[in-house]
Amino acid sequence: MVNEMMELEHKKVLVIGAAVSGIPAVRFLASKGAEVTLNDSKKVEDLESVIAQLKGVRYELAAGDHPLELAGNCDFAVVSPGVPLDLPIINELRRLGKEIIGEIELGYRFAKAPILAVTGTNGKTTTTALLGEIMEKSGRRTFITGNIGNALVGEVDTAKEKDIFVTEVSSFQLESIQTFRPHIGAILNITPDHLDRHKTMEGYTEAKLRLFENQGENDYGILNWDCPETKALKERLNSRVLFFSRKDILGEGAWVEEGAVWVSLGGDPEFVVYVDEIFVPGQHNLENVLAAALMAYCAGVLPQSIGNSIREFKGVEHRIEFVAEFNGIAYYNDSKGTNSDASIKAIEAMKRDIVLIAGGYDKEMDFTDFIQAINGKVKRLVLLGETRERLARTADENGYKEYVLADSFEQAVETAISSAMPGDCVLLSPACASWDMFPNYEVRGRVFKELVLKHRPL
Repeated sequence: MVNEMMELEHKKVLVIGAAVSGIPAVRFLASKGAEVTLNDSKKVEDLESVIAQLKGVRYELAAGDHPLELAGNCDFAVVSPGVPLDLPIINELRRLGKEIIGEIELGYRFAKAPILAVTGTNGKTTTTALLGEIMEKSGRRTFITGNIGNALVGEVDTAKEKDIFVTEVSSFQLESIQTFRPHIGAILNITPDHLDRHKTMEGYTEAKLRLFENQGENDYGILNWDCPETKALKERLNSRVLFFSRKDILGEGAWVEEGAVWVSLGGDPEFVVYVDEIFVPGQHNLENVLAAALMAYCAGVLPQSIGNSIREFKGVEHRIEFVAEFNGIAYYNDSKGTNSDASIKAIEAMKRDIVLIAGGYDKEMDFTDFIQAINGKVKRLVLLGETRERLARTADENGYKEYVLADSFEQAVETAISSAMPGDCVLLSPACASWDMFPNYEVRGRVFKELVLKHRPL
């Protein structure tokens, strides 16, 4: 697979957003001889870490605003995923007919190795991490990129044609693709999320569906049979569509039968692994395993090799991550539970009574399903962040009274620990993003673990 590469030497490129993908984009573009301007709404003094990371790289910095004249002074723009595509400067770029792409599209245009891409509301990181391990242990040099690992554009010069990319992609990243074409792509599920950006479920679904828009008949589109929203997308794909299911025996794709995972591409079913050999807990993780197994099988990995990797896989940090158990209380870090559906799955995976910490940045989600899932499972709910009052109102409306409000993250953790009894578990699964208190969910999860471990007996 060799893509038609862009000519970058002496091109004037505007990179909007000095975040996780903006920095490697600047580095890459500058290395190809482009004249790069990095633009961010933050002031220069707030970009010291960015400036340090770009030491020795030739670029101009335009900080503190998004002046419209930048749009006229570039040949094309690379926009970071977190930058809304309705900003005035983006509209000005469109008016001037300038190409607007994201880092994932830029990286794809220079990628020599095939791409296995994973998206979905929940489970992306776990599935990508597992698939990456399967591919690596099969003997193929694997680059894990996207929302997990390094930016795609930061690895394309290293990867050869015989290697492979395993890439986690978000709806934000897919909004700005044009030619991006994964050889094997999967949508794990679609449930409400990011409606503050996509406005409607239809808009959110359309963004996810873009994963497949450039695929052809020699590519694979993997969908969740058990999720009505993904199952309904079959007719809109031009690639070979395969399903995975934990509920129904499919005969083709990946499914569970008699306590085991099976795969088939239309031939005889092949055994992969017994369900009780899977370490990561929860039915949602069984779906993640099915998706990763099927994608690897489509990529030519033998079922025995896939099964061995699944048996050894211990999960990812911040996703129902076991932290510790002391004084008879178990602690789990599910900071990556940034929407209701993800947190419901974490609640369902627990085998003990739960003291739950929830709340955070407001993405304008409806929490009714989340509160209804709590009844009978959560003995005490500790609420914090921007959404705490709205969560409390939803709890009241649904007859759930066992909640308490916390004024800080530290207070929330202390309250949860003091509320738990031997035999219980304390679960951080906020059902909200972290941005009202933390730069990302990883920092939130690490702080939670640090606060918990301070209480561990010496």
